[in-house]
Amino acid sequence: MAEINAALVVKLRKMSGQGMMDCKQALEETNGNLDEAMTLLRKKGLSTLAKRADRETSEGKIISFLSSDGKEAAMATLCCETDFVAKSETFLGTADIIVGYLQACKAEKGSENLLNTEKDGKKLVDMITESVSKTGEKTEVGNYAKISLKGPGHIATYVHFNGKIGVMVELETSTQAVADNAQFQTIAKDIAMHIAAINPLSLDKSGIAADVIEKERAIAAEQVKDKPANIIDKIVDGKINKFFAENCLLSQGFVKDEKVAVEKVLEDTAKAAGGTAKIKSFVRFAIG
Repeated sequence: MAEINAALVVKLRKMSGQGMMDCKQALEETNGNLDEAMTLLRKKGLSTLAKRADRETSEGKIISFLSSDGKEAAMATLCCETDFVAKSETFLGTADIIVGYLQACKAEKGSENLLNTEKDGKKLVDMITESVSKTGEKTEVGNYAKISLKGPGHIATYVHFNGKIGVMVELETSTQAVADNAQFQTIAKDIAMHIAAINPLSLDKSGIAADVIEKERAIAAEQVKDKPANIIDKIVDGKINKFFAENCLLSQGFVKDEKVAVEKVLEDTAKAAGGTAKIKSFVRFAIG
């Protein structure tokens, strides 16, 4: 067995971020080969992840990226088991690194696509493995999505102060001048905050699954079953319309003025900026 000197252990510690004893043991097991020792430590990370595969990851951080021209945005959830690790230097360092992978990933959605994105010769999945080997906790990318504008418009992003709720809103405008208007961008941000707070089910009623509507209709029918038969359908329809109004973003009362629907707020703001606008899509991620 090759003699493992302190300098070699320190070098591996700097490369891996692992404890001195773990580094010394890895070097002893690989006969002083730094590359093999690094691989061994990474395998330790994989082993840790496998052992904790059934653990819940209800803590973590939302990571977001928005291009300087506002035409591209991406967001992901980095999740772990405990709040202690979520606040650790290792975890937060990994979160910072993910921003670069968000920018590099070309896929529109799918955590696997983000994990297999390569940057500076390393895939994100390998970076996560290294993080696991340091924290000893299951760590994973739970969600990922990217929005890219093809024409005039604006993407608003919002991450709540606790780092556990994040939103992206894609807005199409009649001209780029409307999208670049300061008041329009303020309202776009407010709409993103509205989505974070109210959590709409969809943009409009066409986005709500048929089985969900059918379930709500059945509940409404049960509630009014003792009413005269000739008015039951009308009452049920009214309850379903109320359900749509409360759960579809465009028809929801704006969080800053519940008397006005989100769609109307956007319409009036775009008109004041000299054009029109519509919300094309939104993404809301939450941890825990």
